[in-house]
Amino acid sequence: MAKRVFFSFHYQDVIDFRANVVRQSWVTKPDREEAGYFDSSLWESSRLKGDSSLKQLINSGLDNTTVTAVLIGSDTYRRRWVRYEIFKSLERGNKLLGIHINSVQCKNKQTKVHGPNPFEYLAVKFNSQGDRVDLCEWDGNKWISYTDVAGWKLTSPQTQNANATKQLSDWYKTYCWVSNNGYQNFGTWVDS
Repeated sequence: MAKRVFFSFHYQDVIDFRANVVRQSWVTKPDREEAGYFDSSLWESSRLKGDSSLKQLINSGLDNTTVTAVLIGSDTYRRRWVRYEIFKSLERGNKLLGIHINSVQCKNKQTKVHGPNPFEYLAVKFNSQGDRVDLCEWDGNKWISYTDVAGWKLTSPQTQNANATKQLSDWYKTYCWVSNNGYQNFGTWVDS
């Protein structure tokens, strides 16, 4: 059965067409089941309406999704709203995966080197009992508190992680759309 996927991306990668290649890859498949997903992502159309409106739009966009695919371009890791989408996805229990898209040719037929992995710049910090996480982001020198999403109590304590700060890159895989043949394998990535 096809999964409902939320795509998180930097809007510049839509302008350059790279994000569209991934998000619209289902169009050339015979049906959505073969593609393995439905696209539930958002455009940043309401970014002029203010932070709370954008948060509300993202939260509603995440409704009924089970997977969040972060499309990684050159500056994705820096984007405030991508970070918000990642942490909200984590909070709601979505599976997360990253897909490097700089090897996809842009509208001018050019490619770029892989951008930094956003999962390396985000972390969860466990309390001393391992039953609560607070969210952190890397400021270039140290982990600081992430303020757009509050931490939460865990239903199953993780005592093995008590007092630990774990980068999301320790848990979530990244792929390259081109070298890992995303067109053929995306459905498998979403399922695993």
